[in-house]
Amino acid sequence: MDGDAVRTEEYRKWKEGDTRSSEERETYTEQTIQHNASGGRPAHIMSFTDAVTNVLINNYVGFKGRASRSEYWWFFLFISIVGFITGLIDGFVFGIEYSDPMWFSNLAIIALFLPNLSVYVRRLHDLGYSGWLILIGLIPFLGVIILLIFAVMEGEEHPNQYGAVPTNTLEQDGNIHTNY
Repeated sequence: MDGDAVRTEEYRKWKEGDTRSSEERETYTEQTIQHNASGGRPAHIMSFTDAVTNVLINNYVGFKGRASRSEYWWFFLFISIVGFITGLIDGFVFGIEYSDPMWFSNLAIIALFLPNLSVYVRRLHDLGYSGWLILIGLIPFLGVIILLIFAVMEGEEHPNQYGAVPTNTLEQDGNIHTNY
């Protein structure tokens, strides 16, 4: 079974009510994410380095799956830092006039456009919405506000048609890696 079929089957089972035996359910729970006591959200937030690694290395243009709030906002911070640094470099190298070129900033924008788009689409998936909803951002002013609201909303506490609840963990060398 491919990944999409597994996610769809998991979502179907959740919608219908889990009919597995308690032993199967216990095994399944051990293999999935840790939940905190307040619901189905991950037990911890994703670290800055894990978020950047996950977006740039594991999901550079990965539009499937879900991204937690911490993953999205840490990557947003990373993009902001890169933009600030490349803006400073452009200012030192080419000058700070409006008509001066911004080659380094433009290269950074081009390199980070698809990862930024993919992490936001996966963020929408975490809320249970289609990634095509990102086109609402084309509506002047109002679209950006709506997308900002979506970015700060808590994701669904249960598996949805886009996959399981994000784990906020990365697997490195066959071991689960978490930074608290």
